[in-house]
Amino acid sequence: MKNKSTFDRVMENPRQRKKFEKEYTNFLLSELLLEAMEEQKISVRKLSSQSGISTSVIQNLRAMQPVNVTLKTLNALFSALGYELAARKGEKFYNLSPEIFCHK
Repeated sequence: MKNKSTFDRVMENPRQRKKFEKEYTNFLLSELLLEAMEEQKISVRKLSSQSGISTSVIQNLRAMQPVNVTLKTLNALFSALGYELAARKGEKFYNLSPEIFCHK
């Protein structure tokens, strides 16, 4: 019988697994934002100005601090950085472009 790693033992606990998945998602979001900002050579203030999202929200996302963020907020941030958000399931692909959030 092979010994399980600490990670495997933690992942067996549903509560610990859920906590890990939430924190990992926050980590990925933070890393994506940091990479995109570095790639564009854009500061927090400039991104805030271009996206309409407060500097404190951007800083909290970058630092993986707890923040309730909406799809509209993510779309504004990543759109300002030249990205498009999308959802995919199998062959189905949905572009979550900023136009769907505009109220004209």
